[in-house]
Amino acid sequence: MRIDIKEIKGELLLRISELSENNVFSCYQCGRCSAGCPSAGSMDLLPNQVMNLLQLGKVDKVLSSKTIWVCAACFTCSVRCPKGIDIARVMEAARVLVLRENIDYTKIPPPEVETLPAIALVSNFRKLTA
Repeated sequence: MRIDIKEIKGELLLRISELSENNVFSCYQCGRCSAGCPSAGSMDLLPNQVMNLLQLGKVDKVLSSKTIWVCAACFTCSVRCPKGIDIARVMEAARVLVLRENIDYTKIPPPEVETLPAIALVSNFRKLTA
């Protein structure tokens, strides 16, 4: 039986929506989430870019980004969202999908550790070692 890549991406997006209990297609890219994010300087994708990639079906790019691990889950993005999307919960759902694959992301190279905000490190270890 041949597996269609489009079905896999659709399935992952559906799982993120179910886990986060949020509709990523509600986002209209106002950018308020990214403007208020205290961890944005350390992210490779801003929160609104994550939402856009999910809308485009590029779930694999989101799951392979460091943004979902740098997110401090401070809920600033969620509070600022005019559509009421809990973006921090969407990030958490993405982390859960990756963690279910049993890949160890707690090993951060020493040069990169010094550039990350302290809250991102504390949040990372809290999420990954629980």
